[in-house]
Amino acid sequence: MKRRTFIAGAATAGSLAALGSVAYGAAAEPDSTASKAGHVHGVTAITKVFGDGQKLIAVAVEYDQEIDSSTLSTSTFAVTDRTVTKVYANTTAALAERGRDGRYVVVELSPDDTAAALWVTGQGSGTPTGTPSTPTGTPSTPTATASPSPSSSSSSGGAPGGGGPVVGDTTPGGTIVAAKATLTQKGTVTTTRGTRYAANDTTLTTSSVVNPIVDDFEQFTFDDPATGQTLKYNLFVPKNYDPRKSYPLVLFMHDASVVNVASEGPLVQGLGAVCWASPGDQAKHESFVLAPEYGSVVIDDTYEPSTLFDTTVNLVKSLTRQYAIDRKRLYATGQSMGAMMTLGMNIKHPDLFAASFVVAGQWPTEQVAPLAAKKLWVVVAQDDTKAYPGENAIMQVIQDQGTKVATAVWDGQSTAAQFAADVRNVKAQKAPVNYASFQAGTVVPAGSRVSGHMATWRIAYTIPGIRDWIMSQSQ
Repeated sequence: MKRRTFIAGAATAGSLAALGSVAYGAAAEPDSTASKAGHVHGVTAITKVFGDGQKLIAVAVEYDQEIDSSTLSTSTFAVTDRTVTKVYANTTAALAERGRDGRYVVVELSPDDTAAALWVTGQGSGTPTGTPSTPTGTPSTPTATASPSPSSSSSSGGAPGGGGPVVGDTTPGGTIVAAKATLTQKGTVTTTRGTRYAANDTTLTTSSVVNPIVDDFEQFTFDDPATGQTLKYNLFVPKNYDPRKSYPLVLFMHDASVVNVASEGPLVQGLGAVCWASPGDQAKHESFVLAPEYGSVVIDDTYEPSTLFDTTVNLVKSLTRQYAIDRKRLYATGQSMGAMMTLGMNIKHPDLFAASFVVAGQWPTEQVAPLAAKKLWVVVAQDDTKAYPGENAIMQVIQDQGTKVATAVWDGQSTAAQFAADVRNVKAQKAPVNYASFQAGTVVPAGSRVSGHMATWRIAYTIPGIRDWIMSQSQ
């Protein structure tokens, strides 16, 4: 395995090509005017990953002296094309619940601004202005669902085959935008010693970027001798990793919109990978998190995957030999194309994963009987015209095999507390297979161009109770 140094993001196709290739996580070009501001030493962009992708949510201005936080307000700074929501001092370039005197002034920005989006797909740039960033019948032979190429207009969000990406397609469906902001100091900034830095019109530009959680992953490549394929991947190693202990591993597989973008694509497209590596999750379940970046579409409507399917399995097995990973606590999860891969791997390698979280995917019903012996949590939106009937068909086969399936219909606009109660109600049924569908009309934000298919994982990975259930399973 080789450590891979990231150089630049991939340009996307179609209308997104105008955005061009950008460096991800790299420092923006320093603005010489920053030095002209005199007391300002630098400006740092701060990002956060939401269900609909990474966004620029704050900038931290470093001064030469400690700043009195009580003297700051939202009118102290103006940020180009952004809405300032909160301003306070801090001792580091990081967000805080409450400000405290320090050399950094943190300017928080609305994640609902159009300009906030750093992950852009053919279905729009993140969340339209004014909509929240996070959410406060069965045919016998289902067809596949994976995310679209930019030209796809399917109501399910586009599928491999049938007008969508096919195996081997390398067309990116999304792009990563550089985290960059410009701002001016519009009000007086006062130091803890009482020195007043008067407002001025000097334009400040971010010169570095902090990507919480995303920066905790390392990038590598895996050269698979069995298939001859090389696979880029992101790996999160527990912060206090001790080779004398044994750790679970979560494998996240992305959808087709992330194909052939930067190595970090799976980390910034949404929460599917980073949620497992969050401080909250790691405090409860120390684990490795693996997120491959596929250079081409791995599976389509033919359900005949490329060799990257086997390369992924071989990568997981290789990591279990390289690190102290518990082979009885390997977990798989994926969205759309990645969900199909999750189902396929559980069928082809029934003894590999202890449990799997399947989001908006499907598989031919004549092949899914082995899933009846697996521990699964499946989530789909009823608006998804392909994955919903497909998952219904799979659940019927599993039940016909004599396996109990716990079912529920959830409101996609539920609060965190409501989702927690929903999870408890499903777990109370004590079934090895859990199936939750989001009620029609509840997953797509008003005014959004996103499909019900792609909207599913924007919500599914925000529900920690599902992850807790997955991590509690073992072989």
